[in-house]
Amino acid sequence: MKQITTPISDETIRDLKVGDAVLLSGTMVTGRDAAHKWMIETFVKKTRPPQGDDMQVYEELKKLLNGSVIYHCGPVVSGLDTKEYKFVAAGPTTSIREEPYQADVMKHFNIKGVIGKGGMGAKTLKGCEETPGVYLHAIGGAASYIAQTVTKVYGVFKLEFGVPEALWVVEVKDFPVVVTMDSHGGSQHAVIEEASKKVLDELLTR
Repeated sequence: MKQITTPISDETIRDLKVGDAVLLSGTMVTGRDAAHKWMIETFVKKTRPPQGDDMQVYEELKKLLNGSVIYHCGPVVSGLDTKEYKFVAAGPTTSIREEPYQADVMKHFNIKGVIGKGGMGAKTLKGCEETPGVYLHAIGGAASYIAQTVTKVYGVFKLEFGVPEALWVVEVKDFPVVVTMDSHGGSQHAVIEEASKKVLDELLTR
């Protein structure tokens, strides 16, 4: 398995291919539907004006996400009352929901890796080629195991979105993932979809 630590260089990303197993370490940020929609509307397309602490959070995210990874994850977190945060469960959520946003968010923040499950579509694949970046498939159904790779929770932004939708800043050690979309146009998800469609078409013609 390849050992990779954030921040990740373009050269490291270009060296990764579909099928590569990776142990990821370093700082990353979680973000799901609310976070992606907020980033796009407020900072990328600017269809809504910044409010409250938006600009302060944006400046922090620019530093944190530059060369780093965003994780599609709605964690279960303990210590909310004391702010001594700890991830209890941290499994991946379905990534395709972020397809309308992901490529633009990757390019705007120079994000090198997107972690989730289920893969993403053509727009994100193009974003992986251009940024460059990779999509990293995490193990579904292993939320407690993955949480054990989270060695520290540094803090949280936009907790008003709710615990699962907030942007959690964490340190991970040897987080296991597999490259399923690379920066060379390769997508294991597209291959499987095409093969599945072929089988289905054959079944329907019988």
